[in-house]
Amino acid sequence: MQAAAVQPMIRVRDLVVGFSDRIVLDHISLDVRRGEILGLVGGSGSGKSVLLRTIIGLLPKRSGTIEVLGQNQDALDDEARREFQRRWGVLFQNGALFSSLTVIQNVQFAMREFLRLPEAMLEELAATKLAMVGISRKDENKFPSELSGGMTKRVALARALALDPELVFLDEPTSGLDPISAGEFDALIRTLQRTLGLTVFMITHDLNTLHAVCDRIAVLAEGKIVADGPMSAMLSSEHPWVMSYFRGQRGRLLEHGSARLSV
Repeated sequence: MQAAAVQPMIRVRDLVVGFSDRIVLDHISLDVRRGEILGLVGGSGSGKSVLLRTIIGLLPKRSGTIEVLGQNQDALDDEARREFQRRWGVLFQNGALFSSLTVIQNVQFAMREFLRLPEAMLEELAATKLAMVGISRKDENKFPSELSGGMTKRVALARALALDPELVFLDEPTSGLDPISAGEFDALIRTLQRTLGLTVFMITHDLNTLHAVCDRIAVLAEGKIVADGPMSAMLSSEHPWVMSYFRGQRGRLLEHGSARLSV
């Protein structure tokens, strides 16, 4: 089958999103292909999280179309939309764990919403998801306040994978992590993506992550997608923001084999 004939996992066309009199996303079009890791990058306040939250239905759009997994959510009623949305998982910025729930209870939250399983099976399933991301049994009953930054991100990732999604959204997954923890998390994302056959939509500022795990990169600037392609396309782009980001001092250091740098 030719690549052009494969339906994208996410298809955004002519999307406009704004607040009051400010347009944040100005007629954006973007595809996320099945089985790839797409990295979305842009300056602070450029609208990256707005785009993610609009795609998953947390923010309203003014115009345009969004299809996820081949389905236009505008055509679904509330019950059908709720059932459909279990097919993806989300890791929000900073993890966003429920502070009053333990690690294993956080992972079980969506399971209890959608699955009708015996308690013992819920315990085993949640423990399996935690093991996949490197969290051991001895940490299952800790509260989020007792976790390191890296552990918090791993638990949040396990929660995003709780219902065996086809598609995962990651919002700044390595933000706030030290270079070693960030590198380990990058490797974990790539391993899980390959093992589980996931499609990943990832917002990141981390040049190392973009180099190490992203198959394709989209750049959001001035309310539009101004560059879209592999790292080689970013390095050859003549757009001023893209040049500054990927061919600036930090980008050059990274390209020449420096230690992990986070932008």
